[in-house]
Amino acid sequence: MYIYQRREWPQFRWDQAELIIPLAALRHKQGKLIGQMTGLGFSLQSEAMLQTMTLEVLKSNEIEGEILDQHLVRSSIARRLGIDTFGLLPPDRQVEGVVDVLVDATQYFSQPLTKERLCSWHAALFPTGYSGMHKITVADWRSGDAGPMQVVSGAIGREQVHFQAPDASILDREMQLFLTWFNGEFTLDPVLKAAVAHLWFVTIHPFDDGNGRLGRTIADMQLARADGLKQRFYSMSAQIRKERTTYYTMLEKTQKGALDITDWLSWFLACLDRALSATENILAGVLTKARYWEWLSEKMLNARQQLMLNKLLDGFEGKLTTSKWAKITKTSQDTALRDIQNLLDQEILVKEDSGGRSTNYALRTI
Repeated sequence: MYIYQRREWPQFRWDQAELIIPLAALRHKQGKLIGQMTGLGFSLQSEAMLQTMTLEVLKSNEIEGEILDQHLVRSSIARRLGIDTFGLLPPDRQVEGVVDVLVDATQYFSQPLTKERLCSWHAALFPTGYSGMHKITVADWRSGDAGPMQVVSGAIGREQVHFQAPDASILDREMQLFLTWFNGEFTLDPVLKAAVAHLWFVTIHPFDDGNGRLGRTIADMQLARADGLKQRFYSMSAQIRKERTTYYTMLEKTQKGALDITDWLSWFLACLDRALSATENILAGVLTKARYWEWLSEKMLNARQQLMLNKLLDGFEGKLTTSKWAKITKTSQDTALRDIQNLLDQEILVKEDSGGRSTNYALRTI
C-alpha cells in the first residue's frame, strides 16, 4: 500500500521532539551563511549566486541522467539575472527552458504556485513535446492513456516497480489539495514545509515526466521563502546528487510506509545541512576568483584573454593548449599563441611540464 492510498492521506505526521534539535541547528547555520554572504560586496554576491544556481540546474538534471553544458547554463543564468560576465554564449533552447524554471521559482518565490505556473514550467522543460524519443503530454496533468504511471528499474522483462503514482482521474483533486496547502500554510516551519512539499508533489507525480526536477524546484522555491531572499547561496540538488542512491531509497521507503514521515524529514534536514556546509567551498572559490581579478586589473588584457582567464578561474576542463584557445576564441593558432605568450610575459600564465606533444598552460598561483 502506498501512502496516498491510506485513509488519512494526506495528513502527514512526524515526531516533533526528534526534529527540533537538528532543525534549530540547521536554521542557525542557514542564518549564519546568509549573514556571511550578504556581507560581501554586490559583485561577490552575484558571482556566488551565479555559481550556486548553475550548480543547482546542472545537478538537478544529472539526478535524472541528463547532462547539460556548464558554460551554457552559466551564461543563460547570467543573462536572465543581468549579471555582467565575460563571453556570454548564444542561447540554447533546452538550457534556456530549464534555467527559466529555476529563475521564476526563486526570483518570484512569494507569488502563488498555481496549475498554470506549474504547467508553464513543464512546457519550458519539454519545449519539443517529447521526452527523449517519446511524445508526452506537455503543460497539463498526465492523462493515463498509457496506463499506470510507474517508476521502474531493471532490464525489459525483469523490471522492478519502485512506485506507482495515483490514478490520473484523481489528479485534479489531489493537486488542488496540494496547491491550497502550499499557498496557504503558515504555521509550519518553512524548511520542514520544503521537505513535505517535495515528498507530497513527487508522490502525486502529476506529469508524464519531469516530476523529480519540478519537485526539487518547488523545494527551492520554498527554501527561498524560508530565507526571504532572491539570492541563492546553496544548492540542495547538488547535495542530493551526491546522495542520489539514498535519496531514492528514502523516497521509496516513505511512499510505501505510513503517514509518519519523520525519517524522511530527518534525512532532508541532514542533507540540507550538508548542502550548507558545501557552500563554504563555493565561497572560497568566489573569493579566490575575486582576488585574481583584483590582481589582473593592473594587467593589459584583450577581450580574448579576459574570456579565457575567466574560464580558467571557473574550472577549465582538461589542459589549456594553443589549439583549445584558438577553438574557443575562434581565432587562428598564431593569434592564440601570441595571446598566450603575452600572458606568459606578464607572468599570468605558466607552462606546465606534461611531457606530452602539446605544451600546456595554467594560471600562475598568487
